[in-house]
Amino acid sequence: MTAAIIGWGHTPFGKYDAETVESLIVKAARQALEHAGLEAHEVDEIVLGHFNAGFSHQEFTAALVLQTHEGLRFKPATRVENACATGSAAVHQGIKSIAAKQARTVLVVGVEQMSTVSGAQVGENLLRASYLQEESSIQGGFAGVFGNIADAYFKKYGDQSDALAHIAAKNHRNGASNPYAQLRKDFGFEFCRNVSEKNPVVAGPLKRTDCSPVSDGAAAVVLADIPTALSMRRAVAFRSTAHVQDFLPISRRDILLFEGCELAWKKALSSARLQLSDLSFVETHDCFTIAELLEYEAMGLTARGEGGKAIMEGWTAIDGKLPVNPSGGLKSKGHPVGATGVSMHAMTAMQLCAEMPDAIQLANPQIGGIFNMGGAAVANYVSILERIR
Repeated sequence: MTAAIIGWGHTPFGKYDAETVESLIVKAARQALEHAGLEAHEVDEIVLGHFNAGFSHQEFTAALVLQTHEGLRFKPATRVENACATGSAAVHQGIKSIAAKQARTVLVVGVEQMSTVSGAQVGENLLRASYLQEESSIQGGFAGVFGNIADAYFKKYGDQSDALAHIAAKNHRNGASNPYAQLRKDFGFEFCRNVSEKNPVVAGPLKRTDCSPVSDGAAAVVLADIPTALSMRRAVAFRSTAHVQDFLPISRRDILLFEGCELAWKKALSSARLQLSDLSFVETHDCFTIAELLEYEAMGLTARGEGGKAIMEGWTAIDGKLPVNPSGGLKSKGHPVGATGVSMHAMTAMQLCAEMPDAIQLANPQIGGIFNMGGAAVANYVSILERIR
């Protein structure tokens, strides 16, 4: 163990015309410092996760974190980006600084404001996380990419519409109790399963309830080395981390295998000396329901082609053998791209510290796993967390 989370901050995710990237950063960062019981001048380094890709005219955003407090002036601050895994890239960068003994404490913030541009621009911006030389003509942006993945999976393994609807319903049911979630409504299986005016087809077999929403928001965590963390109010340590980057072009990969995801899980579990069955829960990257289904297979919960079994038999429900996305996941919580990975770490720490609402608080969770993905299984980050104080 090298580093631990000692505090966090989180804005509710949603659509906020009155907010800016700067105001969202400041809110989350102030909350995190207060929650950690850390003064701004005690922060050694700042890492900001911000995808942007055209969502914000302000491209140089690392120094905006300094707007949080005068005490952050002159602290080193860096912005990192790795598509939809930008937030986890920022967290992992903070851990590396601590491991290298360049910092004792690191403030990590993730942010995105997506709702201020048109729907067409949202699609265009997100598609920049694909291989444009070959994939820029895919209709529907990233929904089109995952619609194609779902089509290919259905053709190989049979129609999984029921399984996808159960994934959506599970995550909305969980998210209804999460005060940070954008979509706080239990839509139920029937609504998620059937095409309707309020649940139209978006791409391939994917309906609106299969797709994470356009979101604004920020999340922050304060990291500390282990000796420092053990002197604080709480400490959630990183048992292990792993980052696996795959080829960007889909044409160079079997997109149904999610091989980078599988390898990242294997590396993280091996480093932590754990089996998947040792985890109390997992927060995973359900940007689309088909992604969560494929991630069941890649993490080793089921065999290839059998991901539907995990949801249909209740394994991943909040009272199942491996709860997946007790927070509601991206599907319900929202997916402000740069904030997502930081949010996943904050939500996992909340679970382990028993600071989630009762309806989604697991009974005595010991170890939590996180999988955050950038692009279509290109950037693959796994973290395994355990409370030590």
